[in-house]
Amino acid sequence: MGESIEVVCGHCDSVVRLPRDRMNDAPRCPKCHSPLFEGKPIELTEANFDRHLTRSALPIVVDFWAPWCGPCIAMAPFYETAARQLEPLLRFAKLNTQDEPGPAARFNIRSIPTLLVFRAGKEIARQSGSMDANSLTRWLKSVT
Repeated sequence: MGESIEVVCGHCDSVVRLPRDRMNDAPRCPKCHSPLFEGKPIELTEANFDRHLTRSALPIVVDFWAPWCGPCIAMAPFYETAARQLEPLLRFAKLNTQDEPGPAARFNIRSIPTLLVFRAGKEIARQSGSMDANSLTRWLKSVT
């Protein structure tokens, strides 16, 4: 068996140690038995935000959005397409800035949608504004 990595479950927030060579084998969380990778963004809250950013070995892409934001709603299907294409190489998450303003304030989010890419808890890339699936995928491949 190869190197193990840590991944945070998108359902119960448990930290799961997973052999890197088994990431594409539909792994499940040993605690809640949910799939670790579902090809769709996970929902973050102020309570679980730091755990997902700092405990996951995978780069995490966070979409800071709000339900009243037209461009956010327009970009959502493209973001989900990118998640289906690029997971489990990257982890995709969404943070509703209306309901969870703390992380948005901490990272100085001034316009939405804004995408931040984190590796080991550190911001490595930022992009504001709506993007289609091809632009989003191209940008993510260039920054990760």
